[in-house]
This record gives sequence, structure tokens and C-alpha cells, in this order.
Amino acid sequence: MKFFFHPSPNPMKAALLLEELQVPYEVIGVDTFKGEQHTPAFRKINPNAKVPALVDGDATVFDSHAILLYLAEKHGRFLPTGAAERGALLSWLQFIATGLSPFSGQAVHFLHHAPEELPYARNRYLKEVERYYRVLDERLAQSRYLAGDEYSIADIALWGWANFAGYILGEQGLSAYPSVQRLVAEIAERPAAQRALQLKERLVLKAEFDEETRRALFPQNVPA
Repeated sequence: MKFFFHPSPNPMKAALLLEELQVPYEVIGVDTFKGEQHTPAFRKINPNAKVPALVDGDATVFDSHAILLYLAEKHGRFLPTGAAERGALLSWLQFIATGLSPFSGQAVHFLHHAPEELPYARNRYLKEVERYYRVLDERLAQSRYLAGDEYSIADIALWGWANFAGYILGEQGLSAYPSVQRLVAEIAERPAAQRALQLKERLVLKAEFDEETRRALFPQNVPA
């Protein structure tokens, strides 16, 4: 099994699940800061030119939440089986996939990487990220995990972006969302999370965010 990876929030979700499952896999670094996600070879794996991606024999899977579902179903783990719990799992998994994740990405862009300061865009995406965390916090104040009493891929999906929350929310991090903070701290203590965070040490990746990186990450902004 080949895992195409960069140590950013969405690939980290899949990395955490792979480490939780403890299945053998090969880590293949994709240096997105250099634009390696746009090479023809990688676009055969993911036409959307983004990480993560997974090649498992004849199966090719891209998008972090698709990988979570694929692996959890294949190995029969981190998926609750009760109807109520399964409904909750799918709902919160999609809540993160269609809400917290993309709004977090846009918040990062407009807060840190946009070529000009756009107060409306900054406020729009920051306030939406905060709103999503409030909804998640309300859920986790009532339930140990997002899908109920069992740790699941919904919690793994949340950890991907929540572990980087300070980059959006500033020094206060998740302090305004104590139930989310509690879950993120619990996941951080899991050996699988610690191993997932160490994956980047196996790779040599570009760190500086320069004009080459801007072109690689935001090619739509490059004049034709």
C-alpha cells in the first residue's frame, strides 16, 4: 500500500488512521511546496492534484475522507455498527468534510497567504471556523466522541484540522472550545497520533513559503 503524503491537515487524518490500524504501508512524500502534486504521474493518481492519496493494489483512493471510509470499511475498525451511532458518524464526518475542513483552508489562505489583505474575506472565514468549532464543542460536551461512546474516523477527521487550530485561531487556540480541546488532547496521547506526527521526519520537504510555493499551491492565481 502506497500513501502519498505531505504533513498538512488533510493528509494527517489519513496518516493517523493508518497508524491506528498498524497496517504496512509505504510513505511517499509529495512536496506540495515545490508543486510535485501537479506532475503528470501524480495526477494519474489524483486528478485533483492534492494530497493525500492511497494506492492499495488495484484500488486508488483520493480525498482524505474517502481514504478514511475506505480503510475503516476494509479493516472493520473505527466504524460504529449501531444505527444511531452510524448515522452520527456519517453526519459528523460530512460536517467536517464539507464545513470545518474547507473553511479552515480558506481561513488559512486569507489570514496568511493572500497577496492582499481582504478584511471581509478574513472575517467571513474566521467567523465560520469559529462557528463550526462551537457546533462541535456543543456535541462533544454531550458525547465523549462525535459518533457516541466509541472513538471513530469522525474524531480522526476532526483531529486533522483541530491539531492545527492555533494557526487560524491564534495563541488562544481551542481554549474557547473546551470539549474539542479535551478530545484533541486525548488523541494527542495516543501512540498512533505520535507516530503520525513523526512521519514528516522520514521526508525531506521544502519549508520556506516563497513565490515558488505560492505558484504551486495557488496556480489559479498565476496569470495565464
